[in-house]
Amino acid sequence: MASKAIRATVGGDVVQATFARAGALGVLGWVRVAEDDPGATAMHVEGEAEAVDTLVSGLGGDVEVAIAKVEGHEQLAIRGVSAGPFAVLELGDGAYELRLDVDGSPRAWRLRKAPSMDPADKRGATGAEPVDAGDDTPTWDHGTYEQGGRVAWPEAIDRGHAVFVLHGARLQGGFALQRTRGPQWLLIKRRDAYAVRSTPK
Repeated sequence: MASKAIRATVGGDVVQATFARAGALGVLGWVRVAEDDPGATAMHVEGEAEAVDTLVSGLGGDVEVAIAKVEGHEQLAIRGVSAGPFAVLELGDGAYELRLDVDGSPRAWRLRKAPSMDPADKRGATGAEPVDAGDDTPTWDHGTYEQGGRVAWPEAIDRGHAVFVLHGARLQGGFALQRTRGPQWLLIKRRDAYAVRSTPK
């Protein structure tokens, strides 16, 4: 268990260098280009206090550091990088299919309703084999996605809790797939800047 965690922002695009140094020190968490400043690097790292302190001391002068809660990360990842394409297909029986490309292979979930951008409007889903979608299968949305969470993919899916960020025309921002039992899942919109509240009917 990590004994110390920090959130930090450092001036300059030093994602790759920070990732390499953090990996060499054995700390876990994530590094990414800062969302509110493309010219800066943001990170959450956790591990043994000495390793975290060594990483921080090497970040340079223009850096902001705050003590953070240890979150239990099991990987060190670069965030903000596309993991591949995603699509939501409209199936002929009125259902939908969410499809994510994971390590070059499609993983699919059948949804009874179209995905929602409202965090309170969860969607029941069933893990399924991808449909054989022909050219006449309507695409409800598509784009790219980023893998997130504390556990590396595809293990996150195998454990039953996968966090990801969608960049589509209709679907934007963070989502989570949570397995409830057997092949049954919930697709949940995370509360972020893209979340919207559904209009009561």
